Amino acid sequence: MNPDLVYQLSLRRVDHIGNVHAKTLCDAFPSARHIFQAPISELSRIEGIGKIRAQSIKKFRDFKKAEEEIAFIEKYRIKPLFLKDPDYPRRLLNCYDPPALLFYKGSADLNAPRIIAIVGSRDHTDYGRQAVEKLIRELGGSSILIASGLAYGIDALAHKAALKNQLPTVGVVGHGLDKIYPPENTQLAKEMLLQGGLLTEFPSNTAPDKYHFPSRNRIVAGISDAIIVIESGIKGGSMITADLAAGYHREVFAIPGRISDVHSHGCNRLIQQNKAILLTGKDQLMEAMGWEPIPPAPTTAQQAPVELSGAEQQVYQLIARRETVSLDELSQTAGISAGAIASAILQLEMDHLIERLPGKMFRVSR
Repeated sequence: MNPDLVYQLSLRRVDHIGNVHAKTLCDAFPSARHIFQAPISELSRIEGIGKIRAQSIKKFRDFKKAEEEIAFIEKYRIKPLFLKDPDYPRRLLNCYDPPALLFYKGSADLNAPRIIAIVGSRDHTDYGRQAVEKLIRELGGSSILIASGLAYGIDALAHKAALKNQLPTVGVVGHGLDKIYPPENTQLAKEMLLQGGLLTEFPSNTAPDKYHFPSRNRIVAGISDAIIVIESGIKGGSMITADLAAGYHREVFAIPGRISDVHSHGCNRLIQQNKAILLTGKDQLMEAMGWEPIPPAPTTAQQAPVELSGAEQQVYQLIARRETVSLDELSQTAGISAGAIASAILQLEMDHLIERLPGKMFRVSR
């Protein structure tokens, strides 16, 4: 584990240090450790930090919380992403208030060449569902990463449609990765870990309080090239995300609805006020973004070269989607009994289709 992690985790816990201040400090020092070890006089001279914040940094002693978080990170194989890490989402670095530290679990590339966010009403209509499914079906094979907030309604529909059409999808959540909110999306989240991931700026034991969701929305907007709003009232999280995206100089699109439909009032207003481009489908999106067609990514759900039973094919596909998969992950995501998993693994090993690695890990045979 990175020896600097305890300082990275502690930085945002210092009194008076927000994301903007953390970025200022990270720009001024080579590592989080150097920030805590710098003399107060040097810290005070940094523009935007001053004496009070410098004193808060020097007085900070509560590193125990960071050590507890490191234990959680190691146990559940969470990937911490600090501002200076090469895998940190580069698009967020162009925002004025990027999170100093992110927590990520999954397989998708957060710096994928093309990322779009799809957001909308929790209380969607059948029209909204059809619009989400149609757009993502058209995008299938394009290698575009679909981001959203793992909320009820349009968010969950976007994630499900991405999985169905073999597109990577990342859910940005407003709580720690020790829980899933809403709990009804737990199974969906497990499936996303094999074909995408979960991302948050909040450490474990952080509850999904309502004031966390605007922060979550800014990450959804910041990691994306474009935001697509599909059904929204005049007020709500989707409209906040659209405003944030515009502030980050992202393209904003909206799918129009009937003028009499309250579920589309927000989308229609965005279009009316020239805050969003009216979107009709994939071709228009690609043209507006200046995206040339690119070859589809290799399918992650590989078919085994021999005929397999249903359980064997299911386990094989789960393993094929990742470089390595643990037995625990298979148990959590396969949706079949432990006995069926063990039997399937044994047969796949006998057929030389998968390899057993140390630590109860598996991969497709090479």
